Amino acid sequence: MKESQDLIYRINTYYKDMSKGQKVIAEYILGNYDRAAFMTASKLGKKVGVSESTVVRFANALNYTGYPQLQKALQELVRNKLTTVQRIQMTSELDQSMTIKSVLKSDMSNIRMTIDEIDNEGFENIVDRVFLAETIYVLGLRSAAPLAEFMGYYLSFMFSNIRVVTSGVNDIFEQTMHIGPKDLLIGISFPRYASRTIEAMEFAKNKGAEIVAITDSYLSPLTNYADYTLLARSDMVSFVDSLVAPLSLINALIVAISLKHKEDISSRFSKLEDIWEKYNVYVGRKNQ
Repeated sequence: MKESQDLIYRINTYYKDMSKGQKVIAEYILGNYDRAAFMTASKLGKKVGVSESTVVRFANALNYTGYPQLQKALQELVRNKLTTVQRIQMTSELDQSMTIKSVLKSDMSNIRMTIDEIDNEGFENIVDRVFLAETIYVLGLRSAAPLAEFMGYYLSFMFSNIRVVTSGVNDIFEQTMHIGPKDLLIGISFPRYASRTIEAMEFAKNKGAEIVAITDSYLSPLTNYADYTLLARSDMVSFVDSLVAPLSLINALIVAISLKHKEDISSRFSKLEDIWEKYNVYVGRKNQ
């Protein structure tokens, strides 16, 4: 059972045996899950008029090991349902003086969890598939567009068969109309998932292409069409999407690909360096 569904099930199952204070917490969570998900046990207790220890006992009553596990289940419940307005309201729960530390610590936590959950075998398989593909499509829309652009930018230095698919003059189906069985599509999306990304992945799958999903969870709708999936945490502390771990994962992919055929890639970059120097693409010593 999905973690979010499990939380609601637990509340409904154990509600009748809860104390009066615990029932108040349960009722607040069910009615205000978007706010409760990012409150500390202390803040939640103050909000509903009970002690912090009552909140902890409430988590235990639901058979969670503690409040952090309950909070994680709550956050899974709201990940795909929060509107931008709700995310802004959620941000009001943060301490202004602690904003920079809260955001940086959250990003660090996302990277740590991404490291712990990485599928090394799947990662290596994806690196191999990149070299076998006739054309590589890198798909990312809305907040994932910069990730697709970044990945496509560096892959284009190494390969001549890269196509970045993102919002533009042409519809995504026009951009992928020639995709086929010998091609690879890398789809990137995180909550809130872009429906057009999922439609494009389904389209590519039906055309016989191999599909890679870079997303946040195996519960992500992108996995329905993926042959390979790489997970990166994107838990947010505000209305801004946290893309630090996804960007780091994509960076690791690019580096792994470059190491796979480093001699060919070194030759390509030698030619590029000559071009960059000739046309003063970068500030060089003679410009300083």
